[in-house]
Amino acid sequence: MISVQDQPVAGSSPALQRSLHEILGGGILADVILWRRRNVTIAVLLGALASWLVFEVVGYTLLSLVSNVLLLLISILFLWAKAAEVLNRPPPPMPEMHLSEEMIYEAAVLFRFHVNKVLSAFNDIVQGKDPKLFYTVALCLWLISMVGGLTDMLTLGYTSIAIILTVPALYEKYEDGLDRCMKLAHMQVKMYEAVYTECLNKYFIKAKKWILEKKKLITDV
Repeated sequence: MISVQDQPVAGSSPALQRSLHEILGGGILADVILWRRRNVTIAVLLGALASWLVFEVVGYTLLSLVSNVLLLLISILFLWAKAAEVLNRPPPPMPEMHLSEEMIYEAAVLFRFHVNKVLSAFNDIVQGKDPKLFYTVALCLWLISMVGGLTDMLTLGYTSIAIILTVPALYEKYEDGLDRCMKLAHMQVKMYEAVYTECLNKYFIKAKKWILEKKKLITDV
């Protein structure tokens, strides 16, 4: 008997054999998602939790929060600078902040690149050049619409962050067992698909014979 491990998944390719870290890009973002930079991941989760508490529980708005934080920051720095002037102490160690032309140019190039990719995909969809992309985008938009009707944007964002930082890591940890279950489920689906297809074919053959017999009887009459 062939084991589940020996059964190839239909349509599999060498790209699917890559590790999850490589599929996620293999960079810093993949390290954070897979908890390989544990401190950063925990900081992101705590930051998302803190922002959820601030906006949802306390009731702050983004504008009021930013205004209060900036007010507190400039007040502390101003009082620090005045106190240092009176006490002959060094002023606050603030670096010179400015945007160079190179930074602006690099940001503009990056923004232009991504916007052009989105516009190119949009043109392919509206011109009917990529049906697969159309169905994918339509399905994603429909799912977003359904989920958006059940919750608000902030809660959806926090939930998405929690899912992104937990599900891939759990999958990587239990990858072998999950892959075996997925292969087994794939085999079961294929088996039922073959059975249903065979039953439907038999039904259509019988229906076709019945129609032909009826036509023959009508012709004879």
